[in-house]
Amino acid sequence: MDLLLVEDKDSFRRLLIQALEGSAWTVRAVADPQEALRALEAAPSQVLVTDLRLPGMSGLELIRRARQLHPTLRVVLMSAFGEPRDIVAAMRLGAEDFLPKPFDLEVFLALLDRLRALVGAPPPDPAEPWIAHSAPMQALDQALRRAAGTDLPVLFLGERGAGKGRCARRLHTLRHPGAPYLALAAATLGPEGPDPALLQRVQGGSLYLAGLEHLAPESVAPLIRAMDAAGPGFHWLAGLEAGASLAPELAQRLGALELRVPPLRERREDLLALAKALLERGARLEGRPVPWLERPAERQLLEHAWPGNVRELEALLGRTLGLSDGPAIRAFPDLELGCSELLSLPWPERGPLDAMVRAAARSAEAQLLRRALAQSDGDLPEAAERLGLTLRGLAQRLRDHGIPLEDRESPLPRKAP
Repeated sequence: MDLLLVEDKDSFRRLLIQALEGSAWTVRAVADPQEALRALEAAPSQVLVTDLRLPGMSGLELIRRARQLHPTLRVVLMSAFGEPRDIVAAMRLGAEDFLPKPFDLEVFLALLDRLRALVGAPPPDPAEPWIAHSAPMQALDQALRRAAGTDLPVLFLGERGAGKGRCARRLHTLRHPGAPYLALAAATLGPEGPDPALLQRVQGGSLYLAGLEHLAPESVAPLIRAMDAAGPGFHWLAGLEAGASLAPELAQRLGALELRVPPLRERREDLLALAKALLERGARLEGRPVPWLERPAERQLLEHAWPGNVRELEALLGRTLGLSDGPAIRAFPDLELGCSELLSLPWPERGPLDAMVRAAARSAEAQLLRRALAQSDGDLPEAAERLGLTLRGLAQRLRDHGIPLEDRESPLPRKAP
């Protein structure tokens, strides 16, 4: 696992590097926060450990910009001068913990061990938007609450992009919010089945298998063996496209409780509230005021057919938020045109040309990946074929950009820091 250490005092930086020698961590250590951002642009890290007071940029600003690049990045802030307001600000930006200097190296290593276990299977965000004003969603919410009182495996049925993965995370949060949670795209499972090391991380938590209709025939038997060996305390969740079928052996194990996820066109009462919640989440991550929707924009949302369901809605809001700096959204040109064939990139932060080109190229790659997923209607094998990538190669690139593999709404695109 990769750890990026940002500490401007040479002696203390060397001390921490020495403490991590021979551990499971691959350490990149820098003194300058700008160099840290360049390192994250070049290659992602799972964990960032940074001092609060740094030359040219505070540790808080570094955390904000680093998590714009990699929203799933785990962060630890350390300082000898941390005020309570700094600690609170760091936690709001997504920091996992605060280490007051000087600290015991054993405490530091124990914290990293905990983060290492969570990196592969972090619990879902309990504050993730859950909108259930419509009758179909209220019925689903009640069913999820009943299911939370059982240990039964649950199979979510619905159209692509309807939010089956979001419902799985909701159920997990209702059952045991602090437990580990892992989502795997069924299409990425090989003939060896799920990686035993991944399953070990989810002990006591939940594993969600997304896109079960894409499970290769040779992966069925290894998956069944893994399910039988998992034992109690391990919760299996799965998503299956409406109309698809399962192998009988899998249906016996996963079909104990089936829940239907309604498409967005059946839950119009949720549409505006959902759009506003997604805008608020995206704006908060950008560190900017939340834009409001004017009446023409609201009418467009309500009149659109939403063939791509919630995934389409969030992709639209992400493009609009990423390209708009104003206080209000008056209209959605993409909906007027049917779709946007233009590749619209946020302007990178001013700096050396090579760094700006790298930032623009990274933004372009993320948009191209999302476009390929949209054009293939979320079908990972088809998207990989369109892009000339192997399935595993596509999965790795999606992970690099923080685009989840499971059947869920794609995260809002971020502006380049």
